[in-house]
Amino acid sequence: MQIDEVGRVHLVESVPILRPEERVVESMLDGWRNQQLSRNLQFDTIDQRARCVRRFIEHSNEEPWNWTPAMVEEFSADLRSIHHVAHATLRGYHAALRAFCSYISNPDYGWDRVREQLFGTHPAQVFHDWNTARHVQQYDGQPTKRPYTKQELDALFEHADDEVARIGSTSRKGWQAAYRDATMMKLSYGYGLRFNEVRHLQTVDFARNPHAREFGRFGVCKTRYGKAHRGSPPKPHSVLTVWRWTPPVIEDWLANGRGDPDCLDLFPSERGGLVCESTLLRRVRR
Repeated sequence: MQIDEVGRVHLVESVPILRPEERVVESMLDGWRNQQLSRNLQFDTIDQRARCVRRFIEHSNEEPWNWTPAMVEEFSADLRSIHHVAHATLRGYHAALRAFCSYISNPDYGWDRVREQLFGTHPAQVFHDWNTARHVQQYDGQPTKRPYTKQELDALFEHADDEVARIGSTSRKGWQAAYRDATMMKLSYGYGLRFNEVRHLQTVDFARNPHAREFGRFGVCKTRYGKAHRGSPPKPHSVLTVWRWTPPVIEDWLANGRGDPDCLDLFPSERGGLVCESTLLRRVRR
């Protein structure tokens, strides 16, 4: 079998296929990956969808051309009753698996002819509106989630600063990382940035605001890695500085914590690269 750059399969008659079930499933995933790359989707999105397919195969213990709606409902019931996944998580699984079934059952890609020739059956779409979760409202977060109070925010930032002092008073390494994470927390709150946005900030991403000269050269924060729309690059946007304590936090970090003055990254890691997106989340949880 050969897969072209847009996900179509071509069966070479003269070449025998060893372990055809496994080989066909892997070829399906490779072809689906090519199709998604052709749609300009993010690599992380493609890999996450492939993991969803593999998880469903493992749960059902059946190849995709043997899937049934009953397997879909059993898988969904297991996710909800045993793993207690959130509504958005279940909907994400359904969306990924439905897209995969649409790909392998589309006659334009030729997988129906391959399965008919090798296994005497063909794939079908088993994820329908009547057995999958739908997105019916813009916000579907849990009602128990609420904003932090001012007292909770003060306690969080004070504890983060105390961690810097505590680690710095010992002979252990890590005070600079703790200082970096504390500054990232404050800027995430001060500008309303996502983790991926704040970790990509550079010193050149700040500018003056002529209508708020009291903030100096930190009057505007220009992020270049905002949440992307489907099939598009990250979305840039600018955020105005509103808190008077924000510029001193940045200035103190640049003067006393960042380290290499020739580095453009505002928050480099200990090894000089970008901070991992999960770093700040782990710090907040601790």
